[in-house]
Amino acid sequence: MSVKSDVIIVGGGVVGAACARELTHAGRSVVLIDDGTISGEAWRASAGMLAPQTEAEEGDHLLELGLAGREYYATRTEELSAATSVDIDLFRGGILKAARDAEEAEMLKRRVGWQRQHSHHCDWLDPVEMREQWPWLGPTEGGLWAPGDGSIDPVALVKAFRADAEARGATLIGDRIHRLDLQPDGHVLGVTGSSTYLGDHVIIAAGAWSGRLDGLPRPISVEPVRGQMIAIPWPEEALPGVYFGYGIYVVHRAGEMWVGATMEHAGFDNAITPAGAGFLLSSVSKLFPSVAGTEPIRQWAGLRPGTPDGLPIIGPEPRAPGLWYATGHGRNGVLLAGITGVLIQQLLADEPPFEDISPVRPDRFWSW
Repeated sequence: MSVKSDVIIVGGGVVGAACARELTHAGRSVVLIDDGTISGEAWRASAGMLAPQTEAEEGDHLLELGLAGREYYATRTEELSAATSVDIDLFRGGILKAARDAEEAEMLKRRVGWQRQHSHHCDWLDPVEMREQWPWLGPTEGGLWAPGDGSIDPVALVKAFRADAEARGATLIGDRIHRLDLQPDGHVLGVTGSSTYLGDHVIIAAGAWSGRLDGLPRPISVEPVRGQMIAIPWPEEALPGVYFGYGIYVVHRAGEMWVGATMEHAGFDNAITPAGAGFLLSSVSKLFPSVAGTEPIRQWAGLRPGTPDGLPIIGPEPRAPGLWYATGHGRNGVLLAGITGVLIQQLLADEPPFEDISPVRPDRFWSW
């Protein structure tokens, strides 16, 4: 049996579902294909950070795209909720990044200065101000305060994206795609799993598994990066919010403190380890001393799709007209998912993208 559509999306995680949502809103017929049984999908293990300013380094190519990604959710949350009745739990109360020592303090001060020079609202707080506003935190040398950053529930977000796309005509199919099919002239024909799916366009949005398809015209430079997380009870004395420090981040969700995340090159092994939990517990105990000795309620892990330069891969495949990439988002999959959907929709419509996407072009790694 074969299924024909305008657009086939391989991968129904947060990026693939966002692409389906944006393309169906633009009137495209979409088939969204997701295995649904793969263990370790990044979005299922994500804390949903929206932290473009908190994490941006000086000269970061992702800052402007990240800010656009953050704004995407601010402008579409009500629309998504009205269309799907799904609460994506958008938090826009800011993120604090604490400096553990003088060296990190100087680095964060430079980050604040660089962002302020580019007219982005970001503040430096000295140690006295930190103690006054967040007395439950451990000793710090100050901190970066990004009032526009926040978080979102990634599981609810994927549910909302899929439901909105399906309501507008997208077909959701459970299948494991193993091959990209091209016509003799190199144009896209479709993909094959347990069935054959024919389409004018194919979007590869399979996260860490994107490069495992047969028939690709070039290697996709994406590899899995394991991230382990733990959940512990949220301490009563602490104000719910999002905090970074001591090499970890902390987010409040449903009365729990989600602590993440390790970055490990362990192939496709998404096992949880005592060492991973030990690192997270040790670090969070320095940031929140009152939780020292607390045992995790649970521990889990996901496989982020990492690239050699830390930037996603978004755009057309020059060698195979009709083939598009929306993968390699690493730790920024949730932040950039919605805006990636917008970019893919614009590119398929042959419209100029709203942002310069040359730093994320697909042929930057394998140009032969």
